[in-house]
Amino acid sequence: MKKLLNRLLLLIVATVAALSLAACSGNQDNANTTATSTVTPPPTQALKVASAPQVVLDQKKARGEEEAAKPELQVISPAEGAVINGPVVSVKLRLAGDLKGYKPHKDPATQKGNHVHVILDNEPYEAYYELDQPFELRNVVAGKHTLRVFPSRPWHESYKSDGAFRMVTFTVKAGGDASKPTTTISGQTMANNNSAGSAQATREGKDMKASSAGDVDPTKPLLTFSRPKGEYQGADADPIMIDFWLSNARLKGDGGEYRVRYIIDDDEPRYIDKWEPVWLSGWLAGKHTVRLELLGPDENPVKNGDFNITTREITVTK
Repeated sequence: MKKLLNRLLLLIVATVAALSLAACSGNQDNANTTATSTVTPPPTQALKVASAPQVVLDQKKARGEEEAAKPELQVISPAEGAVINGPVVSVKLRLAGDLKGYKPHKDPATQKGNHVHVILDNEPYEAYYELDQPFELRNVVAGKHTLRVFPSRPWHESYKSDGAFRMVTFTVKAGGDASKPTTTISGQTMANNNSAGSAQATREGKDMKASSAGDVDPTKPLLTFSRPKGEYQGADADPIMIDFWLSNARLKGDGGEYRVRYIIDDDEPRYIDKWEPVWLSGWLAGKHTVRLELLGPDENPVKNGDFNITTREITVTK
């Protein structure tokens, strides 16, 4: 009888010990769960409309009456409807109008200056500085293409005067292969990489990505995406400017019926009702998408080829 009682006592002690261990283990699991569940959420981007940066305001003041210039462009080549045999399209422009000292030129020290935005089809623009030399669109693929040009300031804000914007369509035969570059990053042709003194090596231009014109009507409302573009670093990354060229339409704030809608990443849509640059501050580092849409009186995108809805990717580095 005594042995039986001893066995029962040992069994009770063992059971109590096992339950105590299980409880401790459960408490430890809960502690671990609590510790790992405290995670700092990623920062949220909150963009705000801002004034132009002080450096731009200072430049505007220093330029004087040049800010009130009304430059006009004429496209000498390619001519409207031209057929070009070969992958190199030579762009020649003529500048006219009430210039008040405005002239495209790159300052060798700052690598900035007045320039013309040159857009093939709906690709990002290329900057054209020295109008006394043709600008080359290189390695252009065969097919129908559009060329859009308009004058710009050193900080890439476009002039919006009558006659500043021009568009022509042309066709390329025996075009290039966009997968096989013909020039170096500096713009020199591969064949003349070591002959920097040649006219071809020093001519402004760039290899173009494969693209096509789309069925665009030059008489209908047309939105041309200009900025933002590329990579923004340091002080240039806040604020960042949105700018565009508007043809055959007037925005609501300017007495018309149209609006421009812009969407940054997956944020809520915002609207532009006056044709002027919009500066946004509060960008986080990383890649971002910027989408511009031209909306008609019915608040729906206006159809005109593939140009009135455009999305660009930019990179912000801080």
